[in-house]
Amino acid sequence: MTRLHLAAALHDAGWHSAAWRDPAARPAELFTAGYWSGLAAEAERGLLDFVTIEDALGPPALDKGVPARLDAVLIAARLAPATSRIGLVPATVVPHTEPFHVSIGIASLDHASRGRAGWRPDTDPAHHAHAAHFGRRDLPGTPLLDEAAEYTEIVRRLWDSWEDDAEIRDVATGRFLDREKLHYIDFAGEHLRVRGPSITPRPPQGQPPVTVLADDVDGYEFAARAADVVLVAPRSRRDAVTVVAQVREAERTVERTGEPLRILGELVVFLDSVPGAANARRARLDGPASLAFDPSRAFDAETFTGTPGDLADLLVDWGEAGLDGFRLRPGVLPSDLVAITRELVPILRGRGAFRDAYEAATLRGHLGLPRPANRYAASDPGSRP
Repeated sequence: MTRLHLAAALHDAGWHSAAWRDPAARPAELFTAGYWSGLAAEAERGLLDFVTIEDALGPPALDKGVPARLDAVLIAARLAPATSRIGLVPATVVPHTEPFHVSIGIASLDHASRGRAGWRPDTDPAHHAHAAHFGRRDLPGTPLLDEAAEYTEIVRRLWDSWEDDAEIRDVATGRFLDREKLHYIDFAGEHLRVRGPSITPRPPQGQPPVTVLADDVDGYEFAARAADVVLVAPRSRRDAVTVVAQVREAERTVERTGEPLRILGELVVFLDSVPGAANARRARLDGPASLAFDPSRAFDAETFTGTPGDLADLLVDWGEAGLDGFRLRPGVLPSDLVAITRELVPILRGRGAFRDAYEAATLRGHLGLPRPANRYAASDPGSRP
């Protein structure tokens, strides 16, 4: 049986808009380091490949969750010394953040975690409403996937702008860097222009894995151009077969080379070992109609409510349909995450569908991705500062 990749999406008190009202939630701790460190440690206890951390530049509507949030990259940086093996994948909002700043932030996270960083460029059009925070331009009401592709390419080139052995630290000559091994990226696209080089040495992974959330052909093609992992949202096993085929077709359309995309399905999960208990808990959270959980508010992911054993059946079945694994979104934190790590994972391990121990030290290693060569290592000297 093919082993699945598993990730957990950490989001406030959970993915239900009223998760903070659940008796098991800890809303008073949402803005403490200990809360996030505890979640990451629990996910690592379950041997998950990585955790993702959501980000935003403005509060959600009052009926869509906790109207406040910490910075995702800074949370991930705090989690680096609190964990040892699990991957850490924060999101940043495109296009309101600068690619140069994102590149050095994720590179710094990769150094701090010794090769466990990843990155999710968030292209949700809902973020366009926050353009006024920056006072620079108005944005159209459609996803800026062309600009996001340029943005991601800039970040990747900046990671490569230092060769792996650019730091020589020669005390005798006083040379810390070999400037012959630093490179201008000189990117000039339709939307963005960045010269480089970075101010941060190449990340330990070379290229921290890029994860893209996509739900249509345009999104799949963006992922095929820019990403290592694509998060998709099938509604059934049959739909999973269709989505996987569409992703593979997108790879052919953009003439992707190298490793194929790792395709992870998205599921919001409410779990309880007692049959019917998860449904009852979710119903209590739905409460007033205005707060009823709507999966469309969770980026259109399918929702599973039931026992860990039933979820294991679904994951194995959909995995056989072509998905490489799943990013699970706990409906309530930490309870549904604990159900994933302490009940679901042992069931999958018993079926040979999940690892018994970490076998790699980096996120690329967890995903079975080789460390890439530096694109500039043999470039013309004229490209150097």
